[in-house]
Amino acid sequence: MPATSPRERPRRGGLGRIIFSVMAVVTIVAACAFSIASASGGNDIRTNLTLIAPAAPGGGWDSFQREMQQSIRSHQLVNNVQVVNIPGAGGTIGLGQLTTLEEANNLMVGGTGQIAAQAAYGSGPELDDVTPVARVVEEYSLVVVPADSEYETLDDLVEAWREDPKGIAWTGGGSFDQLVMADLAMKADIPVDDTTYIPSDGGGEAIQALLNGSAQATAGGVADIYPQVESGRLRALGVVSEKRLEGMDIPTVKEQGYDVTLTNWRALFAPPGVSDEDRAELEKLVGEAVATPEWKDAVKRNHWSAVPLEGEELEQYIRDEKQRIGELTEQIQ
Repeated sequence: MPATSPRERPRRGGLGRIIFSVMAVVTIVAACAFSIASASGGNDIRTNLTLIAPAAPGGGWDSFQREMQQSIRSHQLVNNVQVVNIPGAGGTIGLGQLTTLEEANNLMVGGTGQIAAQAAYGSGPELDDVTPVARVVEEYSLVVVPADSEYETLDDLVEAWREDPKGIAWTGGGSFDQLVMADLAMKADIPVDDTTYIPSDGGGEAIQALLNGSAQATAGGVADIYPQVESGRLRALGVVSEKRLEGMDIPTVKEQGYDVTLTNWRALFAPPGVSDEDRAELEKLVGEAVATPEWKDAVKRNHWSAVPLEGEELEQYIRDEKQRIGELTEQIQ
C-alpha cells in the first residue's frame, strides 16, 4: 500500500480509535463561532438563517444544506440564508458548536452519522443535547471502487478482502460510511478489527482517496457517489437498500447475499432551549421549503426518499436510533 500522510493514516479495528487534538478542536470551534455569527447578522428566523453543515464541502450533509438553501432562496422564504461548514469528528464538532448557540435562526443537518460517531467516540455532544425540528429525507449508500479496479463484482471485492482484511483499504466521508463498511464485513465473515479504514472529511475527500489510490473501496451516499459512476470514474458494485433504486441498474447488496440495508436519514436541528414558538416557526419554514418544486427536484435528483417526521414522534425515533446504532457499534469495536 502507498504511504499515507498523518491525516490519511489508516485506522485499524474498532470505530473508537481516533485521538483528537485539543488545540485543533478549540481552533476550529472558535473559527466556526465567528463564521456563524457573521452569517447570522440577526436573530429573526425569517430575516437571517444559518444552515450548518457539520462536514467539509462536497459531502452529503453539505449537499443537503445547499439544496435547502436554494429552495428557501428561490421562494424568498427567508430574507438571507447562508450555509456554514463545520467539518470534523463525524459531525460532532458541528454538533458541539450548535449546543453553544442560543439563537433559533441556526439549523444544523444531522442524523445517523452523528449518532454513530458519538457511539464510537464514547464522549462528546449528542443529538439529545439540541432541539430536533424535522426529519426530512433518508439516503442510501453505494459500494464502489475505482473504474479501473480489478474488482468487477461485489463478490470479487469481498473475496479479496476476506483473504487479506488489512490489504483492502476502505475510506468514507463520515461515521455512517464506516458503519456500512463494518456491517458488510460482519455479514461477509471478515474480522472488523483487522480491517483498514481511512476517514475523510466528507464525500469529496473520500472520492479523491479512491482516485489517487489511497483506498480501494468506499460505501458512500448515492448523491455524492453516483455522479462519479455516471462519469465513468468509479464502478458501482452494489446499493445498500431494500430494493433497487429507480433509474439505476445496480443490484442491491442484499440480493448479492449480504444482508446490509442501513439507511442514512437526515434531520434538521436547532440550538438547545429554543422556545416552543420558535420551534413551531422552524417546523413551518422547513415544511414550506420541502414543498417547493426545487426541493422535490432535489429529492429526485439525489435519489433521496422523503421521510417527514416531527415533534414527539421524532424525539422517540432518535432515541430508538441511538439504541440500534449503539448496539451495532458495540459489536464492531
